[in-house]
Amino acid sequence: MNQQRSFRDAREVGDGLASSLRRVSGLQGRSELRRDVPAGWIRCSELLETPAYFDEWRGLLGDWLLREHSSAPARTTASWVLTWYLHVPAYVGALLLHHERRVPSLKPAELAFRLADDRPHPDGMAVLGDAFHCLPTDPGSARPEATVVRDERALAAVLRARYLAHATQFIRAYAPLSRLGRRTLWATATDALENSLWWAGRQGGTAEAEGAGVADAALVLDERYPPLTSASTLRLTEDREWTRRRESCCFSYLLPSAEECDGCPRTCPR
Repeated sequence: MNQQRSFRDAREVGDGLASSLRRVSGLQGRSELRRDVPAGWIRCSELLETPAYFDEWRGLLGDWLLREHSSAPARTTASWVLTWYLHVPAYVGALLLHHERRVPSLKPAELAFRLADDRPHPDGMAVLGDAFHCLPTDPGSARPEATVVRDERALAAVLRARYLAHATQFIRAYAPLSRLGRRTLWATATDALENSLWWAGRQGGTAEAEGAGVADAALVLDERYPPLTSASTLRLTEDREWTRRRESCCFSYLLPSAEECDGCPRTCPR
């Protein structure tokens, strides 16, 4: 059910990771995907090497929240920046796994992003490396930058390991600034990964495409992999719609006249 390209189409366009990014860019409309770092974009590694930049980012978010809600609670800004940053490696990995059955390097030095002009969230992402893992049947498997794994389960393990490695570096840098507990940090990392895998399918606009995203989440998070806080929690409701149990709180309820989100762990039984 995954929206993978045919071998013939892949050969026509090219077999490298750059071709994968061009194809995936045409299948999703949420964020711009690039291969370079234009002015105003920032490499993830630069951000992690200078944690004070996170304070600047939270300051931009605080200014936006003050304009929109007349309040900018510290836990809210800390949680939103946490979620937005983790979305970058999670979403890039999920898109390429879902559409291309490829996993790029998710190292901080090989990812970059841009903040939107209005609300300061990542609305553009860049993959800067050429290396990728793929399946034996991938048309680009013979390329020097390709590493072949035996099957989809092994490919899912590569994605999970690379995401965890990036998230670990980020949480190490961000934790002292955010003052959020370890459980909250890793619960948010879990949510970012599963939500990205699910969303990569939902963007297809059909029940079949969404089901494929759910299947990807079940493949990558088939069980709990500490420090992630749970396996996939996606399930069908009585109305035959997919939902999931959130692991983390975004602290949006601290804003004036706001309430806990649906599925908030503060109000839902575990």
